Amino acid sequence: MKNYLQELNSEQQKAVLHIDGPLIVIAGAGSGKTRVITCRIANMLNNKISAYNILALTFTNKAAKEMRNRIDQITQPYKAASLWMGTFHSMFAKILRIESNRFNYPSNFTIYDTEDSKSLVKSIIKELELDKEIYKPNVVRNRISSLKNHFIKSKDYNQRPELTQTDKIAKRDDFGRIYQIYEKRCQKSSALDFDDLLLKTYELFEENPDILLKYQEKFKYILIDEYQDTNFVQYLIIKKLAALYENICVVGDDAQSIYSFRGANIQNILNFKTDYPDFKEYKLEQNYRSTANIVNAANSVIKNNEKQIYKEVWTKNENGEKIIIIKTNSDSEEGRLVANTIDEIKTKIQTDNSDFAILYRTNAQSRAIEESLRRKNINYKIYGGLSFYQRKEIKDLLAYFRLTVNINDEESLKRIINYPSRGIGTTTIQKLNLAANKYDVSIWETLSNIDKYEIKINKGTREKLSNFQILINNFINNSKTKDAYEVAEDITKSTGIYGLLNNDKSPEGITRFENIQELLNAIKNFTNSSGNNLNLLSDFIEDVALLTDQDQENEEDFNKVTLMTIHAAKGLEFKYVFVVGMEENLFPSILSNESQESLEEERRLFYVAITRAEKRLFLSYANTRFKWGQYIDTDPSRFLLEIDERFTEKKETEAKNHYKIFPKRKTTFQPKQKKINSRLKKINLSKLEVSGKQVFDLNVGTKVKHSIFGIGKVMKIDGENQNQKAIIFFNDHGQKQLLLKFAKLEIIK
Repeated sequence: MKNYLQELNSEQQKAVLHIDGPLIVIAGAGSGKTRVITCRIANMLNNKISAYNILALTFTNKAAKEMRNRIDQITQPYKAASLWMGTFHSMFAKILRIESNRFNYPSNFTIYDTEDSKSLVKSIIKELELDKEIYKPNVVRNRISSLKNHFIKSKDYNQRPELTQTDKIAKRDDFGRIYQIYEKRCQKSSALDFDDLLLKTYELFEENPDILLKYQEKFKYILIDEYQDTNFVQYLIIKKLAALYENICVVGDDAQSIYSFRGANIQNILNFKTDYPDFKEYKLEQNYRSTANIVNAANSVIKNNEKQIYKEVWTKNENGEKIIIIKTNSDSEEGRLVANTIDEIKTKIQTDNSDFAILYRTNAQSRAIEESLRRKNINYKIYGGLSFYQRKEIKDLLAYFRLTVNINDEESLKRIINYPSRGIGTTTIQKLNLAANKYDVSIWETLSNIDKYEIKINKGTREKLSNFQILINNFINNSKTKDAYEVAEDITKSTGIYGLLNNDKSPEGITRFENIQELLNAIKNFTNSSGNNLNLLSDFIEDVALLTDQDQENEEDFNKVTLMTIHAAKGLEFKYVFVVGMEENLFPSILSNESQESLEEERRLFYVAITRAEKRLFLSYANTRFKWGQYIDTDPSRFLLEIDERFTEKKETEAKNHYKIFPKRKTTFQPKQKKINSRLKKINLSKLEVSGKQVFDLNVGTKVKHSIFGIGKVMKIDGENQNQKAIIFFNDHGQKQLLLKFAKLEIIK
């Protein structure tokens, strides 16, 4: 065992040694937060606190695994084995399986990820024969998710006129019906989506005081990582669990709260002191990651936010190179500049591709970057693209696994009942589905009792359905006594998937077959991970269902330049970081014009981008950017003006995409006069925005078009002249308040 306290600074030691009572640890970027959390848990274990009484919650399985490994290194391994440590969803799923009889679900319930939920919504929309352009599956699913996170079930929705009216205005009169069917289908399929894992846990504790007391007594000590990322439901559950002993430790950084679009509520961390008046607070302000120039630049930006817990992050690291701010003529030139700079650094310093990250505000920005990297033969990966477990061949095989574990999982059954092809057509599936809905039973039940439910199916099809039923029942029987790998291998071969993909010698077929082999390898590693314990297929399915983006990195992608959105970069670090597209209405986003809160979140996002860099940071923007099929002029981001000039060096590109130092003048980042490059196609600005006299032509009831929100109708207008604001209801995004001089609206006549 290491003497872990000797490796900590004084503030870190105080946080580690504090055991009883409410504690908030404000951990600045790169301040050794993970080390503090792991050392604190190790210290509790070494002070005779049982691992069974500790609940440690994270936001990724990767973070939980890293912490557990570190704890093993500084304490006796067996002590950490019984820790309840993992993501909110995985820990709450564990509780729900144990207590499933209390909310009328089987313990082997399926967990639907986002894609599964979207697929179910899509099926319902199709069955109801609704217009998929009005009822977009993603929009409907997101609305269901939002309602659930505000404790609004389908029955509650129908009692809320303000909600139903909103959907009527958007021409989604049948949304309540979709929501009701969605809930019913999940129940019938014994499935919970990600939102249900939180809601059902809250309801379990709210409606069963004895169960709540049981877990309050069990989790005498609660620790939460990244507390600023918690949403309202998570906050309420934790408040209930901690109410008895109040031995709660939250760790986070309000300056890195960037997930409000997912429901994260910055007030949770800002109000901790109000919730627990007897709190103790420690601030981790020493940055171990970045150079002094990078740390100081980040400080100079974030100080512009009003809502924050004050701290002054500092470092003993060297000053390092100044932050390079580069102006380019176009987004294509920006891409070439980034690729050339990476190539030059690699040539001079002999560093790896994996040391570089290119961050952007939106995924669409990757195109110009990718093209330039390919021309320079620089290997790269898109982080957060289609994950391994979302590929078709993997989803197909996982559907067999899920049906084996939960025979009522209708989405999985419909996916694979005729894959590989066994002659069970769409008409047959529709008959089974209609009967299941009519009698309120699962499709498997109707398939197993065709005569009972009076389904008209010919003899040949009955035989095919019977063979399918026998096949699945064999898998079910095997799954009860054999480990996950044995069952998975049998399913892969017995279904014919192995042979089907192995016989396809096209490049795509070979890739799909390799992916199947990789999945089996992952299951083999999983079954070998717990010593003598028998890891069942159901255990593996849950493990996969709860994976996050950061948990799904492939080793084969290791030595590649990383391209990702800034949101995806949180929690990661790289030696060399490029932040591209530093332009107004791109970063900060045009949506941030809506409110001060939105702008402050954008600034926190920029703070996160800056603090990902260890050695060098490059910020770039383009004079013109290709949007909507044409070039438009842009202005540099206001955030560039907020960086203290002592920590930056301003440069611009020359003809060959190298850069030279800017002449130092105050006008460098002042908004420039709008003019269209004479070589480029001119834009009819009247079609893109409402400006000047047109602003005052808007009336209540006017139909308008917005580049982000789409078609909408003006509901109210306030203010005068340049301060005029409009409340607009957009068909796909609901009600928004926009400052007209920035709104860029097109009037539709």
